[in-house]
Formats: sequence, structure tokens, C-alpha cells
Amino acid sequence: MTTAKPALPECATTPAHRDGNVLRWLTAYTVSLIGDSVYFVALAWSAQKAAGPTEVGLVMASGALPRALLMLGGGVAADRFDPRRVILGSDALRCLVILTVAAGIALTAPALWILVAVALIFGAVDALFIPAVGALPPRITTPDQLARVTGMRSLSMRLSQIAGPPIGGLAMGLGGPTAAFTVAGLLIALSLPLLLTVRVRPLGARDAERPEPGTARQDLLDGLRYIRRHRLIGPLVAVGAICELGLIGTLNVGMVLLNAERGWGPSGYGWIVSSFSAGAAASATLLAIAGWLPRAGLMLSGTLLITCAGAATIALVPTLWLAVVLAAVIGLNVGVVGSLDNALIQTAADPAYLGRVTSVVMLTMVGLAPPQLPAGRRRHRSLGRRPRVPRLRHLRQPGRGHRPDLRRGAARRTAPAVAGDHLGRPAGKYAARSGAGAPVALNS
Repeated sequence: MTTAKPALPECATTPAHRDGNVLRWLTAYTVSLIGDSVYFVALAWSAQKAAGPTEVGLVMASGALPRALLMLGGGVAADRFDPRRVILGSDALRCLVILTVAAGIALTAPALWILVAVALIFGAVDALFIPAVGALPPRITTPDQLARVTGMRSLSMRLSQIAGPPIGGLAMGLGGPTAAFTVAGLLIALSLPLLLTVRVRPLGARDAERPEPGTARQDLLDGLRYIRRHRLIGPLVAVGAICELGLIGTLNVGMVLLNAERGWGPSGYGWIVSSFSAGAAASATLLAIAGWLPRAGLMLSGTLLITCAGAATIALVPTLWLAVVLAAVIGLNVGVVGSLDNALIQTAADPAYLGRVTSVVMLTMVGLAPPQLPAGRRRHRSLGRRPRVPRLRHLRQPGRGHRPDLRRGAARRTAPAVAGDHLGRPAGKYAARSGAGAPVALNS
């Protein structure tokens, strides 16, 4: 006798912040992210103890390389297989790898080759995990709740960034690398039982014009064509990539140079970065509480314009407190831009393509942003400065969304006009005007 797979009804009326299914997924995701943060602390400090600063960079880059190279393949896997199963498998594998290296370090000193091997394997598994995470939310909630889920997920990421490094540092201080890796592995293991209880909604009927599954290469090319031809997703992905390439690196390098030039020192830099993070967290909180934003396209353009103006203006402020206030404004608008960009993409995307869409979005973050940092250093060396590069948050986060029907005719009826969208508005007069049978998060 076979056991039926737990599934959600097609339409749910429970708000995301009260939905036990969403909360179980969010808790598992948060715990897993905290485990990731502890792992990176343990990896960096173990490399520092085993070798020097150059080797630390080598170890950390070893994890980023397979993550970037295999990300698109991870998107294909997430769409071809059940994203919940992909998440469970990749999480279990990450846990096994981390606990294995903890046992190995307990028996011998942390050798550089071991750390490089762990970073390579972890990065490769991450390339499967990240697109699957992006493809899951529209399968566990309704489209009108995706904006709220985006805000809740942003808060979860902020919490993991706050809690993870202190936990990792405490474990390193009390028990060394072995304890830190063990804590990271156990935290990721805690997410597995919660993920097992998450119920998923099956995909809708296959669209007549959607190609049948082929080889992995064919699926990848089909996903890239889908992004390129989609009148909303393609431009939004391009906008996000341009922001990563032209804005985030400038902020990363520029904040350090600004503090050095003004003489504000490390404490001033800490105040600016903290203010930026507080602004971004505030925007995520507002979105999680409100659950919708009117005229999403216009708001996206406006907040992006304010972000760019703030990034250009912060270099001109004469005092620290003005820079702190302006950093909070930039962070607030960056949070809105990131949340709207993701929610719009994921609401408009066909769930059958969402893993590949997420993989492309994430590739623009891990593939485009790092190369601009050396370019920024070269530009500033011409001015006689040698900046250190901090780690500010990326503008965007992996997203998710749902579109019940993307056939050519239905797309014309339901695809939103960006300038007049209402994002995440509960079903009502806006949903009635969309022309779709199910409530959607973006409506004209």
C-alpha cells in the first residue's frame, strides 16, 4: 500500500504568517541558514589556523567556484525533480559532509587540502540547494501571499546573519574547529524533520505549448529562452544584474574609502553598515506585516532611483551622523527593491520554470558581483589607496512565485503591467480584474 504524498489544496485562505505549513518551512530555512553561517565561520578560522591569509582566500574561493559553475544545472534539477526532495537530499548531504570533516579534524589537525575539498563539495551541493529553495514557496502557499513570504524570508536571512557568526565564534572559542563544524552540522540536521512535514501543492496541468522534458541541456536552453522571451521576468533579471554589477560593488568599496577619507575609523564604518542593515530589515518587516504593496512597478522604479541617488550622495556628506542616516535610507530602499524584484519575478514565473529562473537570478549575484571588486580596487589604487573589501548584503535574494496559466493567450490576459501592479494584495477587486481563476499577487 502506497502512502499519498501530503499536498495542499489549490486555494488557501490562511495568511502566510499564520500558516503552519509556511512557518515550518520558514523555521527549517532559518535554522539551515544559521548552520551555514556557523560553517563559514568555522571554515575561515580553520583555514587561518592551518595556513595564512592567502590560503583563507583560496579556501573560500574554492566554495564559490563550483557554486557558480553548477548553479544553472541545479536549476534544471529543481524543475525536473520535486524541489522538496532536492532540498531534503542536498541538506542531508551538506550535513553529512560537515559532520564528516568535524570527525576528521577531531582525529588530526585541519589540513589545507581537507578544507579545500570540503569547500568544493559544499559549494557543489549548494548549487542544487539554492534553486530548489527558490522553487518551493509557490508550492506551499497561494500567490497572493508570496509578497508576505518574501518579507518573512528576508527577516529570516537577517536573523541568520545576526545569530550565526556569534554562535560560530563561541563554538570555536570553547571547542575549536571540531566543535564549530559539529554545531553547524547539527543545526542543518535540525531542519530535516521540519522539511519532512512540509506539504506541497502539485503542479497544475501541463500547458499545451510547454515543451516536454528532454535532456538536461535542452531543459536548460528552454529555461533561458523562457526568461529571455518573458516580457516581465527578462527585464527584471537584467535590472538586477545591472544593479549587482554597477551598484553593490561601489557601495562595498566606497564605504571603506569614505571612512578612511573622513577619519571616522572602524567604529564609524560599523555604524554605517549597521544602519544600512537596520533599514533593510525594516523594509522586510513592513512587507511581512502589510503583505502587499500598491503599484509595484512604480514603487520599484522609485525606490531604485532613491537608492542610486543615495549611493552617489553619501560620498558628499561631511559628518558621520548624516552618513548613518543616509545609509539607513539606502538600506530601506534596497530592501524594498530586492523584495519587489523577487516577488514580481516569482509571481510571474511558471512554477515549472522557477528553479531555472532562480538559478539565473542567483548566478548574477555569485557570478557578476565578485569580479567587480578587483576592478574597484584597481580604480582606487590609481588614487593611491588600498581599500579592504567588506561584505555587505547583496541587493537581491533568491525568489519564488506562481502563475497558474502561462499559455500564450492566457498570458496576454493576466500578465501584469508593471507600472500599475498591486503586489500581494489579498483576493478581492484586484484579483477579480486579473481575469485568472485563482488569486494572483500581481494584478493590473
